[in-house]
Amino acid sequence: MVKVGLSFIVMLLIVGCTSKEEQALKDFYLENKTYNKKLQKTEKIQLYSPDNGETKVLVTATYLNKKTEKEIKKEDEVFVLGIYIEGSEIDDINDEVFSLSLDRKAPKSLTRLKNDSSYLKDISFVSPWSQFYLVRFPHTTKKSFNLLFNSEYYGQGTLHFSKVAKYVLNKKAF
Repeated sequence: MVKVGLSFIVMLLIVGCTSKEEQALKDFYLENKTYNKKLQKTEKIQLYSPDNGETKVLVTATYLNKKTEKEIKKEDEVFVLGIYIEGSEIDDINDEVFSLSLDRKAPKSLTRLKNDSSYLKDISFVSPWSQFYLVRFPHTTKKSFNLLFNSEYYGQGTLHFSKVAKYVLNKKAF
């Protein structure tokens, strides 16, 4: 009887100790669930000036694959690409000084997005000085793939994406 009473008191203390801040955090997460899911599928790279090592290009990419592995058919791989280029030397990614590929395949389409585009609503790293593009690549059957951004002036950077959670692909223990 004492054990049951003691167990009940311990359970009451554990349940009663949840704070208002924890509930507020949980509510905030649930309100921004789409944003948080897209944040998990976002990668960023910086390209530096060879002269002084300063950041000259900042590239962010968000993978927009919403389907589960069982639902994926042969749909295009779609990304929202954000590019910040220091200075005004280059106005557009369509200039020949930049190239973009997904596992050595060129994009099927590259469309510049307006600042009020619905694609940018829940994307992280949205800034008014960046240019945003909707990029479509041919379907790939791989579970993980690399998006390669190459600049004639500042080198290249690789963004690593996967269709499944990245910890599933990594066999190492935490």
